[in-house]
Amino acid sequence: MAKIFDEINPEFETFIKNQKIFFVGTAATEGRVNISPKGMDTFRVLGPNKVVWLNLTGSGNETAAHVLKNNRMTILFCSFEGKPLILRLYGQAKIHHQRDESYHEYIDLFPKILGSRQIIEMNVDTVQTSCGYAVPFMDFKEERTQLKSWAEKQGEDRLKEYHKERNKVSIDNFKTGI
Repeated sequence: MAKIFDEINPEFETFIKNQKIFFVGTAATEGRVNISPKGMDTFRVLGPNKVVWLNLTGSGNETAAHVLKNNRMTILFCSFEGKPLILRLYGQAKIHHQRDESYHEYIDLFPKILGSRQIIEMNVDTVQTSCGYAVPFMDFKEERTQLKSWAEKQGEDRLKEYHKERNKVSIDNFKTGI
């Protein structure tokens, strides 16, 4: 049975910290809906109603484009080990680019990862839990290293060019702020 809460309580924060993957859902008022899996050590709970996450270089930049058009966001965590649980955070997001002072206020919360593209801040207005009884058990083996290796091989200058070439607009041709 789903339950609704106004904030991230300490139990939920602990659950979030133990997750190795989360999913981000966004949608502009038109175009495609986007759901992106995110991993690595890129998520932080800053308070009962505020989270930030580090957005790394990817083949697209749908989340940023959608947030600029419509700032609604849903973040989903699933328990793949132990007690079943699905936890959703609903709220409004904003994008912080490397050129923004606010980006530099948050970046030290995360390990240094070459290819960090943006920081997304979300004000959480609703937290929902549901059973997760149908989510399978899966064991975490290890983080993938391909993105880190690829970004290191590119170097900062080439990554900036990559962002300009491939991350400036979404697949629906919406601007991403890069």
